[in-house]
Amino acid sequence: MTTANETRPPADGGAASPSPGAGAPVAGNMEFILDIPLEVTVELGRTKLLVHELLKLGQGSVIELTKLAGETLDVLANQKLIARGEAVVVNEKFGVRLTEVVSPMERIERLR
Repeated sequence: MTTANETRPPADGGAASPSPGAGAPVAGNMEFILDIPLEVTVELGRTKLLVHELLKLGQGSVIELTKLAGETLDVLANQKLIARGEAVVVNEKFGVRLTEVVSPMERIERLR
């Protein structure tokens, strides 16, 4: 018989593994989430349009956004703010240079 803090060999004869909560490192416990897909969005600004305004848009149309030119961009993961940054061009492609990462406490507060 084993106690909660002891390890016992698995039935398949492999190496023993510690019982849950027996001091396993946090990084090892988080490896299972590394392959979960996230939707990352960079938001320049927002606007609201009526359907008839949207249907009038064509090539060359200009849509006015809520943010001013030069303001920081919002970086969202699964529609939650995680950072702010500025637009940059790298090898003829647009990118975002992060200027501020939202603290874990601020992220938790925004969930409420």
